[in-house]
This record gives sequence, C-alpha cells and structure tokens, in this order.
Amino acid sequence: MGTNRKLLAKGIKYLSGCLPLMAIGPIVINSSFKNEGRPLYPYVLTIGIIICCTAVYLGFKGINIIMKSLFDGNK
Repeated sequence: MGTNRKLLAKGIKYLSGCLPLMAIGPIVINSSFKNEGRPLYPYVLTIGIIICCTAVYLGFKGINIIMKSLFDGNK
C-alpha cells in the first residue's frame, strides 16, 4: 500500500490555497464591521463571508484528497 504522490501534491496545493484565505476572510469581515455606516458595508461583509466559506471548502477538499492519496493509493 503506497502513497499516491500526485494526489498528495494536489491535496497540499488545496491546503496551501486555504491557508491565506483563512487569514484574509476574518480580516475582511472585521474591517466591514468597523465601517458599518459606509455604503459598501453589506458588500464587503458578503465578500468576507464568501472568502471564509471558500477557505473551509478548500480545507475539507484538501484533507479529503490527502486521505485518498494515503489510503486509496492503488485503486
């Protein structure tokens, strides 16, 4: 039972894309709450929520691909 290195690299790429989004999303949401009286408040908040949801999706997708590479390597 070997490790599929191509899938492992793909999973690490997903997780490396997730890492900056995990930092940027809460910063964008926090900055939108600081500017509540401004006209772009709802749009910036929506963008921050989308960034956070994308980070969660990429994290789960990356972990799922890494688990497939480790345990389903020969299939």
